[in-house]
Parts: sequence; structure tokens; C-alpha cells
Amino acid sequence: MKEQEVAKVYAQALRSIGKDSNVDVVNELVKFNDALNVSTDLEQVMFLDAFSDEEKTSIFESLSSKLNLNSTVSNFIKYLITEKRVNLINQIYKEVVVMDDEEKGFLKGTIEGSSQSIDDGAKTKLINHLEKKLGKKINLDYKKNEKVTAGYRVSVGDYLLDASLDNQLDQFKKTIQF
Repeated sequence: MKEQEVAKVYAQALRSIGKDSNVDVVNELVKFNDALNVSTDLEQVMFLDAFSDEEKTSIFESLSSKLNLNSTVSNFIKYLITEKRVNLINQIYKEVVVMDDEEKGFLKGTIEGSSQSIDDGAKTKLINHLEKKLGKKINLDYKKNEKVTAGYRVSVGDYLLDASLDNQLDQFKKTIQF
């Protein structure tokens, strides 16, 4: 949990600097994240301790110029490398995107269930319920989760709606224990 809190602080700082510099931080981080996702070699260089900070920085500078990253974001990532915090970049990226979405007035979330997909009617009902409850526009993606026996588990930001059979049975067990 501590790393998530640290990532959130870095994300807030980066967004603040980005706003002051008129930089679309989300777009810049998307470019870098896409490059990481495409190349396992790059991912290994950035995250394995087998490479020195100088090697990581050198490779990142080359990548940064090819991606035409803004100097604000580029300097931020170099800072993470020198402070041995580059392993937080994925969490920072996610936090920046969440903050950007919240600022734009909508939240992203996940529906988890045991089936391959969710019925459009059920998804619409969940979205309507959450939009009324949270007062923001909601965008939900479905993800299959074998651990959910029946029903759904929905998470949006810090809000969790657990309408799974497993949760209902756990709640029932608590009411009948002596």
C-alpha cells in the first residue's frame, strides 16, 4: 500500500508541474507506456537492477528523443531512475490517468464476473446505479474472474460494490454465528 501512496504523490506533483508548463502529461505518459508494452527488452532495462542508473538513463534519453517526449515528463522519468523509483512508473501512470478522468467528470471501473461477458442490460443498470450514487459519468469494462462464483463485483475508484454470491454467503454466515 505504501508504494501506491507514494505513486499518488508523484502523480499529483507531475500533474501540477504539467499544468504549470501546459503539458499534456497523460498523452506523454501514454507514449512512454506504449513503448514499454511493445518492447520486453526496454521493460527489462528499465526495471531490472542488473542495469546501472547510467545505462537506464542513456537508453531512456535515446527513447525520449525518438518518442519526442516533452522535457518535463522526460526529466521526471530520469529523476525516477536516479532515485531508484522507476519501478513506480506504471502506478504513477495509472494514478495520473485516474486524476485526469476525475477532473473531466468521469470514472473508470471494472466489473468482474465468472462468465465470458456481461449482459448489456445488466451493465446499463449497474452504470445507472453507480452514476446516481457517485454523481459522475461511469465507464465500466468487464473482466472475467474465476474467483467470482456467481453475480458481479464492481470497483470504481475506491468504491466497491460486491454483489457476488460469495459475498452474500459470507454476510449470511456472519449473521448466524454465535
